[in-house]
Amino acid sequence: MDVMEKLTILTDAAKYDVACTSSGVDRRAAKGTMGNSMACGICHSFSADGRCISLLKVLMSNACCYDCAYCVNRRANDTPRATFTPRELADLTIAFYRRNYIEGLFLSSGVVKNPDYTTELMIKALSILREEYRFGGYIHAKGIPGTDERLLRRLGQLADRLSVNVELPSQKSLQRLAPDKSREDVLRPMGQIADGIRQTQNEMVLYRHAPRFAPAGQSTQMIVGASPETDRQIVRLTGALYKKYALKRVFFSAYMPVVSDSRLPALTTRAPLLREHRLYQADWLMRFYHFSPDEILDDAHPDFHPLIDPKCSWAIYHPEFFPVEVNRADYETLLRVPGIGVTSARRIIQARRSGRLTVEGLRRLGVVMKRAQYFLTVGGKMPVRVRLNQAQLIGALSSERGMALPPNVQQLSFLEPTGDDLIKSLSGQI
Repeated sequence: MDVMEKLTILTDAAKYDVACTSSGVDRRAAKGTMGNSMACGICHSFSADGRCISLLKVLMSNACCYDCAYCVNRRANDTPRATFTPRELADLTIAFYRRNYIEGLFLSSGVVKNPDYTTELMIKALSILREEYRFGGYIHAKGIPGTDERLLRRLGQLADRLSVNVELPSQKSLQRLAPDKSREDVLRPMGQIADGIRQTQNEMVLYRHAPRFAPAGQSTQMIVGASPETDRQIVRLTGALYKKYALKRVFFSAYMPVVSDSRLPALTTRAPLLREHRLYQADWLMRFYHFSPDEILDDAHPDFHPLIDPKCSWAIYHPEFFPVEVNRADYETLLRVPGIGVTSARRIIQARRSGRLTVEGLRRLGVVMKRAQYFLTVGGKMPVRVRLNQAQLIGALSSERGMALPPNVQQLSFLEPTGDDLIKSLSGQI
């Protein structure tokens, strides 16, 4: 099998790993090296200056000794197998970089033989890139649960970002769907990475040329919809991961039936994609709006509302907090108002120094008044004439966003895919 055949197999097998993340690290090309890393660089998207940034997203190997029920590369799945040698992967990456196809590398792998052997292959490939080719571009590497700490340390010295996938939200689901993995094997390397990053930061204070370890931090990914956990359980786990391991991002991947297994649920609707979207909205609230996991969802509401986003849902179920007077409210309070974001809240605080705000002034500052009008007052007056109850607010907000549909109705696409195209559309491939 030649290199291009391997590339076809291993890039296709890597498409289910989420890698759309900012690099988070600035590193200029040094003399005698090639490539650099920009903090604004994003995989398969656009940077702040309008550039399209791309990574070579590939597996070291899709041969795997594990038999995870949800994975296309599982041991029992009948699929073509391929494995790059470290030299092949390094040469391919450099060839693509020199042709201006890519600006960095996202490297993951199936578990070949065992976690340590797989990590050694990845380390050899990255060592060739960094030390022989003097490649200074962005590299994101996936840590393999169960890897020896010394190997993980070396991997972090070669890569800019490390990630270890949580995979599933609970130990019970992990035992049922991925019996070869354990929660301890997943969380141990996450803790080791967090410790290594903190140690490097302390060393950098004393010596700015100290060896860097995963300077862009770490992230993780979990599958949504393959197990019975509620949205609240997933949100609480996400909050705990941010707090304990100082993660840069938690990614959510909607479950897709890429393999057949009696342990997996049948996907009869496209609800997992909406659920994934709601989880990202909740993640945003925790990271930028200072919401705690228990504020977003509680025992009375363990799952997201299908028609309104989590912030609107919180506002509707906490009427005692509203209305908010925009001419007096502090920054934290303004962030709780639907239709007011981080940028518009800062603009409001700044604009109030020059005079009292008006409804039209709020629109100019970027406030989405179609949502905010139900939850604020301007100069003591509400923009809407009548206070609405919970049911009326849900109807008004969902209708304003074009989502006033019964929960069991599916959203139709312009072209209805079938077969392989259906799976690709669910995974974002088309």
